Amino acid sequence: MRFLLVEDNMQLAKALKERFALEGHVVDHAKDLGDAATSTSTVAYDLILLDIMLPDGDGRSFLKTHRSKAERTPVIVLTARSEVSDRVGLLDLGADDYITKPFDFAELEARCRAVLRRQGGSVNNAREFADLVFDPTTGSLKVAGDERSLRNRELRLLEVFFGSPGQIFSKTYLMDRLFSFDDEVSENAIEVYVGRLRKKLDGSQARIETVRGLGYRMMQQS
Repeated sequence: MRFLLVEDNMQLAKALKERFALEGHVVDHAKDLGDAATSTSTVAYDLILLDIMLPDGDGRSFLKTHRSKAERTPVIVLTARSEVSDRVGLLDLGADDYITKPFDFAELEARCRAVLRRQGGSVNNAREFADLVFDPTTGSLKVAGDERSLRNRELRLLEVFFGSPGQIFSKTYLMDRLFSFDDEVSENAIEVYVGRLRKKLDGSQARIETVRGLGYRMMQQS
């Protein structure tokens, strides 16, 4: 999934980006509210991790504006404030959850999973299509009961196709989902990862089709 991390502590931001990357997520980093506003205006994120004390203002103002636009992207607030009144205020403003600094990455990761499950309206993340069973949380894929391993970007690519089977996704859109602003890649990289994913789906009733001039879509063989 693609996350936006709004955090002015560069050391913490770097560490979180690296850890989430190991879990297969793309993380864009915004160092202040201005960068955060620019990012959310151009990219649809799956989750926002929001610090409160930022160089150009209070993260709560960003949260309030975010919710006033009827944006449903879940937000987890990273806060150093431990008072009950502060935490209640964040939830009332529209935060989906919060975690108090300093925190353990395992706890943050668990809170991210919980929020995303609630967002999807299910406690079970396993999805099915044709003879595929895919769980994006654990990164597991079964093809007709046979377990297949996925690397990080293969996992994210399959997650996109599973989200809307039959829908055509352009190379530009897929690049947006697989790579962060800091990655220097060309559209040819998408062809590489689509090719790798096709090999992982070998023998399945599902296939990744190339739609000439438009992009790719996942279909079930008739």
